[in-house]
Amino acid sequence: MADEVETDQEEGSETGGRFGGKMKLIIIAVVVLLVLLGGGGAAYYFLFSGASEDVIEPENDPNADPASKAYFYDLPEMTVNLNSKNRRAQYLRIKVSLEMVSHEQAQKIEPFMPRVLDAFQVYLRELRTADLEGSAGLFRLKRELLKRINDSIYPVKVNDILFREILIQ
Repeated sequence: MADEVETDQEEGSETGGRFGGKMKLIIIAVVVLLVLLGGGGAAYYFLFSGASEDVIEPENDPNADPASKAYFYDLPEMTVNLNSKNRRAQYLRIKVSLEMVSHEQAQKIEPFMPRVLDAFQVYLRELRTADLEGSAGLFRLKRELLKRINDSIYPVKVNDILFREILIQ
């Protein structure tokens, strides 16, 4: 009986304890199972997610590139004198493009163009050169112009205003 106790202790020390060998085997099996499941899921994602893209038409695809759905309408160049405290006149020349969803929207805003240009010029004439300095100044200018144009052409919506040229003299 003493011989049996010694052999059990010797076998236990080789495997890392009474439950050490079984725990290692269970952990290895779980890790292998997780790797196989992860690989299978990744293979399914890469193989079958691309097949659905062929079925969706580009004009109905909600994930399509927004630039492919955009229509750009160029406003005429505007030159206005800026508000200045000193006697020296300062001028702002600006070229702007409007981003809309379709050509039909551009046709709808044509009758409102005098109102849009008036709203732009009234706002631009009150600006100072300090208002246009830096990227924050241009961001504020873009935001204000977008608000004014969307107020002027209410049923139609302009998505963005793009500056083609800004020159302060």
